[in-house]
Amino acid sequence: MTASRESTGSVPAQPAWVRRPASLARAVTAELVERIVRGVHPPGTSLPPEPALCEAFSVSRTVVREAVKILQEKGLVQVRQGSGTMVTPPATWDMLDELVLTATIAVDESLAILDDLVVTRRVLESDMANVAARLAGPDTVDRLRTLVDEMDELVDDPVTYAESDRAFHDTIMRASGNRIARGVVRSLEGQVVNTARYLGRTERALCVASNRGHRRIYERIAAHDPEGAAEAMFQHITEAWIVRRDGTADPVRLRR
Repeated sequence: MTASRESTGSVPAQPAWVRRPASLARAVTAELVERIVRGVHPPGTSLPPEPALCEAFSVSRTVVREAVKILQEKGLVQVRQGSGTMVTPPATWDMLDELVLTATIAVDESLAILDDLVVTRRVLESDMANVAARLAGPDTVDRLRTLVDEMDELVDDPVTYAESDRAFHDTIMRASGNRIARGVVRSLEGQVVNTARYLGRTERALCVASNRGHRRIYERIAAHDPEGAAEAMFQHITEAWIVRRDGTADPVRLRR
């Protein structure tokens, strides 16, 4: 496809489906989300007309209309009578949506979106650690101690260590009783936890340093010190991410 055709919003020629997807509308939606996020269809421009999308994806008008409806629900487009389907500014996009977040991370060379994700997680988890330090009973404290001790033995096994790491954080979130905050954190983490950009470096020394942070959090919760638990969680999440992204994070951005 020529550059001039791209600028007019036409869809690049696509090969036929190698394996026809079970849900055509979802497959078309996923492709259009990626194109919008990559800037193939920039904000303020219109998507190609319905017939062009039907031809490009070898699907019916019904499939295209369903895909456009899903895009609208995700905040990526707005259907305007007489003007077509317009791509909206990034500020309107649903960043909690898996397709939108994944596509945004993929094109964000600065890792700014992951910085924002970590800051959001830190705010929520620091507050939940504060509450957990006030509410945690003996069973929760014992569970946290067990996990911290286990992770000391798992520093040479980053994959298993990461599973215990997530269990440690989830135990604290559960203890806080804040189901909404826990749901947001789990949703965000669930979408990026297996991506190389989020995992970053995972060698033994980093696991050792990470678990020192876990132990500080555990000790403050066991001591029923809400402010100390919140501060320990704040420092742990900040420091762990700065190291995982190879020390290239903006300290001001992350420590704000």
